[in-house]
Amino acid sequence: MLKWYTELTKSEKRTYWACFSGWGLDAMDTQMYALAIPTLIALWGMTRGQAGILGTTVLIMASIGGWIAGILADRYGRVRVLQITILWFSAFTLLSAFTNSFWQLMITRGLQGLGFGGEWAVGAVLISETIRPQVRGRAVGSLQAGWAVGYGIAVLLSTLLFNTLEPALAWRVLFAIGLLPTLLVLWIRRYIEEAPVFEQSRREREADKPSIWAVFGPATRLTTFKAMLLTFGIYGGNYVMITWLPAYLKLELKLSITNIGGYLAINILGSFAGAFLNGWMADRFGRRRTFITIACLQAIAVAVYTLAPITLPITLVLGFVLGTLQSGTAAGTGAYIAELFPTRIRASAQGLCGNAGRAIGAIMPTMVGVFSAKTGLGAAMGLCACASYLLVVIAALMLPETRGRDLTQLSDATDTADAAGSAAPSSSTNTRRNPAHSN
Repeated sequence: MLKWYTELTKSEKRTYWACFSGWGLDAMDTQMYALAIPTLIALWGMTRGQAGILGTTVLIMASIGGWIAGILADRYGRVRVLQITILWFSAFTLLSAFTNSFWQLMITRGLQGLGFGGEWAVGAVLISETIRPQVRGRAVGSLQAGWAVGYGIAVLLSTLLFNTLEPALAWRVLFAIGLLPTLLVLWIRRYIEEAPVFEQSRREREADKPSIWAVFGPATRLTTFKAMLLTFGIYGGNYVMITWLPAYLKLELKLSITNIGGYLAINILGSFAGAFLNGWMADRFGRRRTFITIACLQAIAVAVYTLAPITLPITLVLGFVLGTLQSGTAAGTGAYIAELFPTRIRASAQGLCGNAGRAIGAIMPTMVGVFSAKTGLGAAMGLCACASYLLVVIAALMLPETRGRDLTQLSDATDTADAAGSAAPSSSTNTRRNPAHSN
């Protein structure tokens, strides 16, 4: 699963680590909120419904930020916009440390979401265009491990701070640390080059700048809507667990802060492994088959985890499985969406399709907060997450197979129209597949 890394060029490796680090630090800043939810509920008297609204707000803003950043990246370059998004989400994470009410935090968290969505969209396109087709699935999929690393850092910081400081101060210090990702920008400015595929496309079209509505053009609109349905299912289910898991462990299973840190560490370890598993499966068996398989397994695992009367040791084991599958469903979206759209609108499509799932799926954390008042938190989480993963299967059945697609050849409406066609790989898709594709 890891041999592909040794085959990367120096430039590819630098770009890989820039995107990996950006995604990890993005996760660190984002997950700080989930870890602070129980404390804010206690200190501010927030309801679970309000906590869910905060989670939903940042996801909706992330979808807007992803589309905006994608449009800017298609016009001005991937690397430049990537730097701006990192600076943006770091600044508003810091400002969240100084909030004193639900409404103030909703504003700063919402604005932080703009950078959160933008960083993912631009980073996913940059790495997809930089890495060669034969290993794209594994390279881009493994970036999801960066989320696990960032989440792990946030858990370690949270455990340390809440065990050494008063809760009223600990959550503020936690958010203040969110300024650290700005240091990554300095490294990116010095070492990361623009994606060759984008540079070639920009030279060919010169001053031609795509419309912000190009992703809804006749040749692309069907692919756009199908990809949005796919990400809606993926992120709707995943964010149910990401947003509410810490609260579930504390409020329903009655675990201490220290024990919660241990359980989340197992879940995060599984998430780290899942990113590599997905990439290997996607390059070996195909994108669609991988999405369908992992989504079905995830629905089963979530149902058992939240609905069945299991013991704490089993909960620990399932935490690893949940993390693996949760990361597995999300890890494949970066490469897959990039392979569905031509270069001139690829970042816009990545930003819209990748983050529209966050926006639409953002209703799920809120629904959990509302439903939990009647059904219990575990039942609400399980039902909402399983319904979401069913959508992943439906969308994957409607989309085409793109494994091994050469992005330099996917450059006009004809290619995208082909991508929007039958769910089965077309003959033109097969001709773009590298015959020397590596397993």
